[in-house]
Amino acid sequence: MESRSLATIAREIHADWTKVNYAAKPYLDAMASLDRINDSYGYDSGKSVVLYFLANAGTWRGEKAKAIKAELKAMAK
Repeated sequence: MESRSLATIAREIHADWTKVNYAAKPYLDAMASLDRINDSYGYDSGKSVVLYFLANAGTWRGEKAKAIKAELKAMAK
């Protein structure tokens, strides 16, 4: 199955998580400019951007949050 682009996922997160945690915001913004997890954002890998986002997204809760976090974790494996 072809995975969705990180930019698409980032837009969905922005739509659902109205008050993004300040620590997660830079990683979410970075994800918005990435297509695949193998892409780079400056000196950071897409994978590290996703993992840092997940590490800082603990306050984002709900069914959509759970589903998207699982999708991102699967992509990062």
